[in-house]
Amino acid sequence: MPQRIVIDPITRIEGHLRIEAALDASNAVTQAYSSGTMVRGIEIILKGRDPREAWAFTQRACGVCTTVHSFASIRSVEDALGIRIPRAANLIRNLMIAQQYVHDHVMHFYHLHALDWVDVVAALKADPAQTSAIQQKISPWPNSSPAYFASIQKKVQAIVDSGQLSIFANAYWGHPAYKLPAEVNLLAVAHYLEALDWQKDATKIHTIFGGKNPHPNFVVGGVPMPIDLNSDTALNANRLAIIAESIQKMIAFVDQVYLPDLLAIAPYYLEYGGFGEGLGNFLTWGEYPGDDPKDTFKFLVPRAVILNRDLKNIQVPDPNDFNKMQEFVAHSWYKYNQGDQAGLHPWQGETAFDYTGPALPYDYLNVDSKYSWLKAPRWAETPMEVGPLARVLAMYASGHQQTQDLVNTILKTLNVPIQAVFSTLGRTAARAVETKVFADAMQTYYDGLVAEIKAGNTQTFNGEKWEPATWPSHAQGFGFMEAPRGALGHWIVIDNGKIDNYQMVVPTTWNGSPRDHKGQPGAYEASLVGTKLAKPEWPLEILRTIHSFDPCMACAIHMVDAEGQDLGEVATGLSVCVN
Repeated sequence: MPQRIVIDPITRIEGHLRIEAALDASNAVTQAYSSGTMVRGIEIILKGRDPREAWAFTQRACGVCTTVHSFASIRSVEDALGIRIPRAANLIRNLMIAQQYVHDHVMHFYHLHALDWVDVVAALKADPAQTSAIQQKISPWPNSSPAYFASIQKKVQAIVDSGQLSIFANAYWGHPAYKLPAEVNLLAVAHYLEALDWQKDATKIHTIFGGKNPHPNFVVGGVPMPIDLNSDTALNANRLAIIAESIQKMIAFVDQVYLPDLLAIAPYYLEYGGFGEGLGNFLTWGEYPGDDPKDTFKFLVPRAVILNRDLKNIQVPDPNDFNKMQEFVAHSWYKYNQGDQAGLHPWQGETAFDYTGPALPYDYLNVDSKYSWLKAPRWAETPMEVGPLARVLAMYASGHQQTQDLVNTILKTLNVPIQAVFSTLGRTAARAVETKVFADAMQTYYDGLVAEIKAGNTQTFNGEKWEPATWPSHAQGFGFMEAPRGALGHWIVIDNGKIDNYQMVVPTTWNGSPRDHKGQPGAYEASLVGTKLAKPEWPLEILRTIHSFDPCMACAIHMVDAEGQDLGEVATGLSVCVN
């Protein structure tokens, strides 16, 4: 009988994820199962509410992804009611979206994913002078002296000597799969700590435009920040200067720290360019619209479906296609009136709980039946991967020059073929590629906003269809958002001025879905097949691939009790069961 391991919960992600994997005699994964272990009820909460306030509820799906759900929500209402926003408002939105990407991806690389490749304790063996030489060779980043890296090493030594690893706990230090030289480990640890401090500058754009961060303020019809260079409470010259400085600091960190570190670490793990993909099918809803959100051909990130790795045949998906955009629940703890084999378009979506899972958390999942609180979204009944790799492939295939140059440069530097992008390593590199693209785009959007202000085009809100008396009795809309973790869609149905149905299909629902009605695995499940574990009791190799997706279970699921009351969140450690 195959060995079966359970990792519950996966740590260094947002929310609670359980992975079960069957191993063969060589400790290679033959089957994997992804289970979201909490249930979400936001769609139910929204029924009967004013659609203009939906963003305030949906952004509470997560403490990390607050901006993305707000944008998807307000876009869904604007689509339903035919609201066009002013150009200055669109530029501000694009700035906020780009800032979210850069901030989120840098945090993910250093604080969630890097520790899968970087052995923090091994950094104590490094020679600070050699680390300094590496830093000065790969970039002009100013924190590069031997004394600086010696001070970082001293901090790590104090943490280890204390017996409490603090932020570096819950990891497999000393695992044989770690391959970096001690000096590169020290380099990465130093930048891990720097990134913690760097983010205070990265959040300034959201704080100015949205009033606070996290959970900025939003409004259907534009943005809540007026433009008035002579006002202390509006977007003025001083705040524009702060935004400009924040953009330059973000670009500098991406150029001089993030990208060089990726290229310094990747050569030691090139084998991960050969596995970890799984599906070969990719979907994006598109992002960074021009003045007309319906003109998807002018999106920076195109709306695209790529099947079977065929980059020469990009399809443009219609999110309103009832026959192709569907969610299935055959292996999910939900039920449909039409039966568990049915697929429902989100406008017809149902959120009816049907828990049939283990009585105790340490029991194995019944993977032949229902085993997750995530539904199974499918495009044309086909499982899709969403996220950075999907976006970079869409931009690369559509001829975006900067993306092509960056991808080709990385492939040449690492001396790997184009096929290496379809992998765990490729997914990790794609996140860095789009971070660079979007960081540079921030400067473009900022310059565009300044030009609009100089031209006197300072309107940031369109209230033409703000009052419900102007709405049709029935309306339905789709709100798109390419969240950092992938394609996010909000579908809304409005009847007589109130929300009649609301469905959120989030990136982690796509990637982390269980099997569907055809038995097809989701992206997490498919990506792990073939992964070989050096030590099954320390499943570092599984974490590397799962973390490359950057799971956000909180967006896909929320915990309620039998009466529908929030039970809160509990911090837990990592447990691995081998049987």
